[in-house]
Amino acid sequence: MRGFALMSPTFFYALLLLAVPVAVTITFSFWTQTYLDLDTTFTLANYQEVWSKPIYRVLMFRSLTIAGIVTAVTVILAYPLAYYISFHVKERQALWIFLITIPFWTSYLLRIFAWKLILGYNGVINSTLMELGIIGEPLEFILHNANAVVMTLSHAWLPFAILPIFVSLQKIDRSLLEAANDLGDGPVMRFLRVTLPLSLPGVIAASLIVFIPTIGDYVTPRLVGGSDGLMIANMIQVQFGKANNWPLGAALAMTSMLLVTAVSVAFILVARFLGGRVR
Repeated sequence: MRGFALMSPTFFYALLLLAVPVAVTITFSFWTQTYLDLDTTFTLANYQEVWSKPIYRVLMFRSLTIAGIVTAVTVILAYPLAYYISFHVKERQALWIFLITIPFWTSYLLRIFAWKLILGYNGVINSTLMELGIIGEPLEFILHNANAVVMTLSHAWLPFAILPIFVSLQKIDRSLLEAANDLGDGPVMRFLRVTLPLSLPGVIAASLIVFIPTIGDYVTPRLVGGSDGLMIANMIQVQFGKANNWPLGAALAMTSMLLVTAVSVAFILVARFLGGRVR
């Protein structure tokens, strides 16, 4: 009883902030909205609409694709930097980590607007390329589409990917690398056989940290994505806002949550399998 008494405040706090909102969302997803009234009769109509209308399937697939690309780009960019800090920076590692966190000092919205200015029709990239004579007219494919969303989100979530990979690399016993070197492994084989498998937990953590919130982002697609960069979160926001159809929005949210969970679990299993094969 004493152990339960010590645990209960934390348990009820987590229950209040996590379980209750999810339970409310699940409950709403089985109701229907009739103009201004909410019909609490149990129904699967919302889920049938989610899976039957092409627009929802397109947005869901686009969201998974964009989130997957952002995750891959972010982890690929983050790993070399984390590796360099962990293995080649002997002093002032704390300073490097401090510099990585500097983007957090700026508002997320300001960073998005900054990218909008950089990628804009008359933005920094187009103006520079035109001044250099490389292009004759502004590039239109770098803003108001999925490309802009990928670039903006990759920049925004890069620090979140660097930190878990760095921590994972720091935990690697350096004597294992020395042993691999004594056994004749070169730098590439040492990395593939020792460093990469042992840092895989950090890679998995970084991937999940980036993938899960990215697929639920609706601010970035709205500001820099245009009609070709909208994601499922934008549709959920519309249903809870202008459309005033909370049950359908809840069904979209729960469907997205289930898909994200399935993809995340599959990714973890595949990553662990490949990690075992590498070892």
